Amino acid sequence: MSLRSQVGNVRRRILCSFHQRLVPLGAYGPVITFSFDDFPRTALTVGAAILESFGARATYYVTMSLMNTRNDLGEQFRHEDLASVLDRGHELASHTFSHLSARQVSYDVFKQDVEKGEQAIRQKTEGAGSRNFAYPYGDVTLAAKKKLGPGLMSCRGTCSGLNGPNVDLNLLRANCLYGDLDRADAAKRLILQNDEQGRWLIFYSHDVAAKPSAFGCTPRLLETICSFAAARGARFMTVAQVMKELGQQCDPRLNGKLQRGEHTASDAEYLLSSGLL
Repeated sequence: MSLRSQVGNVRRRILCSFHQRLVPLGAYGPVITFSFDDFPRTALTVGAAILESFGARATYYVTMSLMNTRNDLGEQFRHEDLASVLDRGHELASHTFSHLSARQVSYDVFKQDVEKGEQAIRQKTEGAGSRNFAYPYGDVTLAAKKKLGPGLMSCRGTCSGLNGPNVDLNLLRANCLYGDLDRADAAKRLILQNDEQGRWLIFYSHDVAAKPSAFGCTPRLLETICSFAAARGARFMTVAQVMKELGQQCDPRLNGKLQRGEHTASDAEYLLSSGLL
């Protein structure tokens, strides 16, 4: 393993270990959630139909500044797609307004962009919006996790693994679903592990196309994974549905406050902020 990979692993362990906001999963697992980031149109026009054929719904973490644009993920969502997501029983969640990295701007700038993204969703959907959030690029800082997390229903990253037996609402673990059928075995192993341990498994992807981007998946991979999970009697739920089962309600007054665990993060904060990790 390269030094860079080792440093990355240490960073992820620190971020996952400090400033946690834990709730017990209890007997609600095993559960599987599918999510799409940014919101390329194919995640709806192709991906949603596949999920719905198995009785599943997805959480769409939308970056509102990308509406009616095109990038290397393909055509992004249109205004009317927001209503379609909701009408079909899926969830709209926030992914900032400008797709900012929390590691590239100050916390205050990042928080403003998160709030701007949520406001834009509400404006375009007549008040809809779940108060669930995902960090663009999976970039998280200790400051953002500490200050931003408690003011939202949940915050999802890209640290792999399963959620539970205690779920950290300030940094939900999630696993990429990228590529074609050659990636199916890895996803199936996660599903089997999730079944055995009774946890909450979150998948994330971007576009869904026959020739996807490096951050998307093919329709046959998505269908294969859905079929495998459904055959095992999986419970498919959006993030919002899991939050409801866990009895979570968001109180914006909590923003900036922290339900602390046993750890003290001062040393870790210094290492991360100084660039040593």
